[in-house]
Amino acid sequence: MRPSDPRHGESVSALAEEDPVHSTTSEHGRMVELAGLPIRQRGGHRREIIAVAVLAVLALAVWSVVTNEALQWDIVGRYMLDIRILNGVWVTIGLTAVSMAVGLVLAVIIALMRLSGNWALRQAALLFVWFFRSTPVLVLLIITFNLSLFYPTLTIGIPGGPTLISGETHALISPFWAAVLAFALNEAAYSAEILRSSITAVSTGQWEAGTALGMTRARIYRRVVLPQALRIAIPPLGNDTINMLKGTSLVAFIAVFDLMYTAQSIYQLTYEVVPLLVVVTLWYIVLVTVLSAVQSLLERRLRRRSRKLGNAARVVAGGKPA
Repeated sequence: MRPSDPRHGESVSALAEEDPVHSTTSEHGRMVELAGLPIRQRGGHRREIIAVAVLAVLALAVWSVVTNEALQWDIVGRYMLDIRILNGVWVTIGLTAVSMAVGLVLAVIIALMRLSGNWALRQAALLFVWFFRSTPVLVLLIITFNLSLFYPTLTIGIPGGPTLISGETHALISPFWAAVLAFALNEAAYSAEILRSSITAVSTGQWEAGTALGMTRARIYRRVVLPQALRIAIPPLGNDTINMLKGTSLVAFIAVFDLMYTAQSIYQLTYEVVPLLVVVTLWYIVLVTVLSAVQSLLERRLRRRSRKLGNAARVVAGGKPA
């Protein structure tokens, strides 16, 4: 055995005084080291082995897909940038963007109604959320597409005043706008609850700070509360947007030439079903990846802006900035 170092006792005692919780473990490790015994590392190379195994499985999966002749990658490459497919992609993007925009506008209104002090407004908003959350999107899509069966003619105007829009319903509401209506109503019901919970999550100190500055209730909502509520709401709203993007493939049931319906119309003529389904899958992966990147960017920007607003509100309320 090697002679012990007289300074060892002092170092162990000092370590025990500084950190009594880990003193026993540290002393044991020091004694093992002085005895010349090998020190066993916890876990060893377990992480490296697991990582290599996972990478090997992924590599095999990718290789099996790439070398699968049934996927017909040459045909996939030919259709990826086909003008008909690209037009379908643009229709999918436009349908998602318009539906989400209309849905969010309705959601803000419904959320504010849910938080209103007026009993009738709260109940009307609750009824809206209950009905459209209970109705499947596909059923709602078919109903809006066949809206002319319920209302053969559509008239919009000022009561007792001039008529703004009038005509047959099927001529005024095309399949595209029927899809926008269905997706917007469904999204409004879900997003209203997201926004309501996000608004209630903002601390009451923000309201007090806005009131101290002489802001009106509407101005506090617009300048203080909603920016901070959006920071909370962005992750679930981003997920809803991604789900809506993928859900737009349902418009194939009402013959809207989106990405999915365009691919169907092509493979019904060419019988190249598998390659075109691969094309659709790849395009959805690209679109979802872009949306995810935009979501992350928005989260970072809103986080910085919310921190600035929160610090300003705390200073006004007499507190310290974070």
